[in-house]
Amino acid sequence: MAEARVAVDVNEFNCAICLDLLKDPVAIPCGHSYCMSCIKSCWDQEDHAGVYSCPQCRQTFTPRPVLGRNTILAEMVEKLKKTGLQATTPADQYAEEVECDICSGTKHKAVKSCLVCLASYCETDLQLHNKLHHAKQHKLIDATSHLKDKVCSHHDKPLEIYCRTDQQCICYLCMTDEHRGHDTISAAVGRTEKQNQMGETQREFQQTIQMREKELQELREAVGSFTSSAQSAVEDSERIFTEMIRSIKRRRSEVTKLIRDQEKAAVSQAEGDMERLKQEIDELKRRHSELEQLSHTEDHIHFLQMCQGLPVTPDAGFGPRISASPHYYFENVKKVFSELKDELENVCENKTAEIHETVAKDAVLPVSVPRTRAEFLHYSCRLTLDPNTANRYLHLSEGNRVVTWKRETESYPDHQERFDSLPQVLCTEGLTGRCYWEVEWSGNEVGIGVTYKGISRKGGGYDSRLGFNSMSCRLDCTTSNFSFRHNEKKSAVSGPPSPRIGVYLDHRAGTLSFYRVSDTVTLLHRVQATFTEPLYPAFQIYKSTAKLC
Repeated sequence: MAEARVAVDVNEFNCAICLDLLKDPVAIPCGHSYCMSCIKSCWDQEDHAGVYSCPQCRQTFTPRPVLGRNTILAEMVEKLKKTGLQATTPADQYAEEVECDICSGTKHKAVKSCLVCLASYCETDLQLHNKLHHAKQHKLIDATSHLKDKVCSHHDKPLEIYCRTDQQCICYLCMTDEHRGHDTISAAVGRTEKQNQMGETQREFQQTIQMREKELQELREAVGSFTSSAQSAVEDSERIFTEMIRSIKRRRSEVTKLIRDQEKAAVSQAEGDMERLKQEIDELKRRHSELEQLSHTEDHIHFLQMCQGLPVTPDAGFGPRISASPHYYFENVKKVFSELKDELENVCENKTAEIHETVAKDAVLPVSVPRTRAEFLHYSCRLTLDPNTANRYLHLSEGNRVVTWKRETESYPDHQERFDSLPQVLCTEGLTGRCYWEVEWSGNEVGIGVTYKGISRKGGGYDSRLGFNSMSCRLDCTTSNFSFRHNEKKSAVSGPPSPRIGVYLDHRAGTLSFYRVSDTVTLLHRVQATFTEPLYPAFQIYKSTAKLC
């Protein structure tokens, strides 16, 4: 018996998070499987909310599910690695070896199948078939094991007609039965039409391939340029820092020489003064000794005669008095050095921060922008509305994920972050990186935007109103149109109204995009800016409801 073979698509064993072959696979309660490390990392980011979701179907779980290794799936992945199975190709799918239905004993390979006899024939048996049934003009096709698929299940007649209305193959009898009055053509004409459509699809695929290859080449060139630029920047920084260090060392040597020269001159002068003082001391000691001897003489006349030639005071005939303060030499120099050190540190700190900001802004490679909703959902983040910021006319529900404007006010406690005049509310989460979220809304008008946390919360002025200052922007959604606001400027946004809006943030690349979401995502408006702080999703609601999806 021939060995049975099963075509396996390796993509079925890829993790939907890392897009690589499953490693230590686990199945979560909804049935989807992931690498254990991938789903753990994903759920670790949702710990703050206490609600965990499947990255594919978005089903939520509370509490956090306990993960267990899927032994069977792990064994299948290991076998897949060992056998080196490849994804099935169209050639594998359609290449089949059909046995002759007529041969007895050893079955020969069939070359043709008859749609009337519903049998396949080898070369020998086909000649006999043609002799017996030539007059009946049996329909022959290339040998296939799926003969029943070529015959109408209702009338047991060959499928030779294509129904455009129902988009299916039928027999002649079907045209007079359930397909009566439908737009029908021969299978050959239908094949030609589909072939033409397929050709157009193939051209679109080819254009997409060429576009992607161009993007790939541009990205490769960007990476090369980025790497080269980074290396050049490193070399320049090392050269400049080396020159700065050399300059500081030179200044240090100059200051050291200046101090030593001053020291040498001062010490030389002091040594001359010390030598003079020694001589004066010796002379004073000599005279003191003479006076001592004179004071002991008994001859009164001799004593008086000798006293007349002596100086009245010891200072007579000697140099000026010398005064020194050894405790304060070079104290001012030390003070100047300390001030210089502080100033250099301040300059270095400020310039280093400026360098960091410049590097972060300039060192951004081109990134791919998601094109399908599935790709956007890869960056989805779970948001919650912050009740401490909600205006009292805004009512929060469903775990702080729905906000509704009502005429009756809520009894929220006083809080410094609450919007006291405008019907606005922020989300709890400050976003950086690449993030995506969707909002369903209904009612009169909803403003969907983002803001820095420092936006004013008091009064109804422009500094508090979303989109009317430099700290915030918003997309205004009404039942008839869209518009975008930032820093008091209003821009019209084209596109039919939509009850669901998607927002995509790439914080590092400095882009904020708004999309109309249905079966597909359609770009409404994109903002290019430099974001210096985390951005908080924000809403302005009037006679409406908004829900975080």
